[in-house]
Amino acid sequence: MTVTASPGTIGVGRRWAMLAASTLAQACAAIMMHGAAFLIPTLHQRDGLSYAQAGLVAAAPTVGVMATLVLWGALTDRYGERVVLLTGLAGTAVLGALGFATGGLVGLAILIGLAGACAASTSAASGRVVVGWFPPARRGLAMGIRQMAQPVGVGVAAITMSVVAEHHGVHAAVLVPTLATALAALVVGLVVVDPPRPERKALPSDNPYRGNDYLARIHTVSVLLVVPQFVVWTFALVWLQQDRGWSAAAAGTMVAVAQVFGALGRIAAGQLSDMVASRMRPLRWVAIAAALVMALLGAAASVGSAVAVVLMIAATVLTVADNGLAFTAVAERAGPFWSGRALGIQNTAQFLTSSIVPPVGGLAVTALGLPAAFALAAVFPVLAAPLVPVREERPPN
Repeated sequence: MTVTASPGTIGVGRRWAMLAASTLAQACAAIMMHGAAFLIPTLHQRDGLSYAQAGLVAAAPTVGVMATLVLWGALTDRYGERVVLLTGLAGTAVLGALGFATGGLVGLAILIGLAGACAASTSAASGRVVVGWFPPARRGLAMGIRQMAQPVGVGVAAITMSVVAEHHGVHAAVLVPTLATALAALVVGLVVVDPPRPERKALPSDNPYRGNDYLARIHTVSVLLVVPQFVVWTFALVWLQQDRGWSAAAAGTMVAVAQVFGALGRIAAGQLSDMVASRMRPLRWVAIAAALVMALLGAAASVGSAVAVVLMIAATVLTVADNGLAFTAVAERAGPFWSGRALGIQNTAQFLTSSIVPPVGGLAVTALGLPAAFALAAVFPVLAAPLVPVREERPPN
């Protein structure tokens, strides 16, 4: 059932509480979506999988996410944000529990893939809660806070799932996102109310994709920028353990610290976009900076320099800073009756790419080594920077 309220009945404190609940929902879902990447060392060393095979297991949740994002967006457009969040989070928790209980890696991969499909519900729905309850002048900051959920979730996964997997096996590690999403469902049920929408007849009914390529270019830029993001997310832990000789606990902690900085970077990028009244100009700046730091990371890692660890942290920050900017811009341009589907398309393209990166990246790492894989990832933000539609941007509603 849809639970809505008028703007006058919701105070500032409640809006921030809904932002917190939406951020929690996305963070807990992100543990399921991306946590499997931190099972790769255990899958390779204990279970005997090659890096490419382990990458396929790690990609299972993102494949599930990619397959259902547009559907969840359409359901959000039709039925509202709250019911979609509750349904998806509860389904994620149930499927995660089944994954913990199942035997064998094939069954585990299938169930975490289905859990990822349910976790995808948070991508559009939680973002729309923020866009719907915050005005344009504060929306960049609010969405930056909400977008910090993904790196925070990844950080939690890095510091917990890798250690649990090392000591108790990959099945036990799945309990981490299972319990997290169950908690998030409870909080959403207590806090979130659907934002109000204008009368449908008062808005243009035209498809926002018709007549211009603004949204398509943002989707393309986001796809290109997700490659270095997932190269770092997927292989930073492996690099720290394999090339730098760190323990699983130390490497997981460092990745988690980097993700915290990445979360703060998203907030800073959102605040910057509010200050300059533009989402696209900061998006281009991020692309340029990401290209530079990935190239430097590859060079430093190739010579074994300790500076490479610092550059890994910088790469983690810069390669995630674009997401909130693009996500906010898509929601603003698409409007309240198309944003669910538009955000579904946005995230589908990103998750399709992120599903490809672990296995293909595994092949690149096997053939060329981790430093070369980092350096090659710099090509993608170089291609993205000139495609950012800065001139086509218009003030948000």
